[in-house]
Amino acid sequence: MAEAVQKARAGRGRSRPRGGSRTAPTAARSSGALLWALPPVAALALFFLYPLALVVQQSFQPDSGGTSVRPYADVFASQAFRHALWTTVWLAVASTAGCLVLGFLLALVIAFVPFPGAKGVARFIDVYLSFPSFLITLALLFIYGTTGIIGSFQFLTTPWGVLLAEVTYFTPFVMRPLLAAFSQLDTAQLEAAGSLGARAPRIVRRVILPEALPALAAGGSLVLVLCLNEFGIVLFTGAKGVTTLPMLVYSKAILESDYPGACVVAVVNVLISVGLYSLYRVVSRRAGA
Repeated sequence: MAEAVQKARAGRGRSRPRGGSRTAPTAARSSGALLWALPPVAALALFFLYPLALVVQQSFQPDSGGTSVRPYADVFASQAFRHALWTTVWLAVASTAGCLVLGFLLALVIAFVPFPGAKGVARFIDVYLSFPSFLITLALLFIYGTTGIIGSFQFLTTPWGVLLAEVTYFTPFVMRPLLAAFSQLDTAQLEAAGSLGARAPRIVRRVILPEALPALAAGGSLVLVLCLNEFGIVLFTGAKGVTTLPMLVYSKAILESDYPGACVVAVVNVLISVGLYSLYRVVSRRAGA
């Protein structure tokens, strides 16, 4: 019995160094991962967080000197800021709604209506996403501009022209997740619904739409964020009376030299965008997009 007890103690004693030896490589891997993470974190802090911190700091420094919330009070009390905020919100919401409706209909046609070149159209959508927004606006100018095909209507110089340009440009951002969701849809459900006598609108409403809701929410959230920050479309259309928050930042900084006021508007725009982007990430994670 005494020999058995001594062997058990000796076994426990020998197991301790083996357990301790495993902690050393773990600690080494952790410190190695930390070292690899330092360069990108430092680059992010230098090229993004530091300029953003300077913008926030400048927003609390009025031209009279010192540190004060006076720039915020002046901007929030101005009619131009309230008008720009309202214009930005309604344009973004209306553009997102238009993109959702148009994107859903076009994705339905591409995914479920057989026609020659459907795969080519789907691939073109991926290429279209890389186009700059001003390029699409420039193309619309050749149609609705003062020297365009339908120039007599002066359409792009109105808020509806900006709305048309944003819907035209951002609709593929809704179609891309929808096409991915439709490709994973079980066609047996559609065949079963059709064999039971369901017509196409009922199949879309009862079978396809529930499966597409997560992709619609993800694409709509992304489009809403992009529309809130869109600058090139509003600038290139030259629409009179259409001043969004990005345009107001440009106007205060470049035209009025009101840098504290421009920084205040920029901070507000960033806060709204970060909040909506967080919502987009949550929706995308739940949708698996």
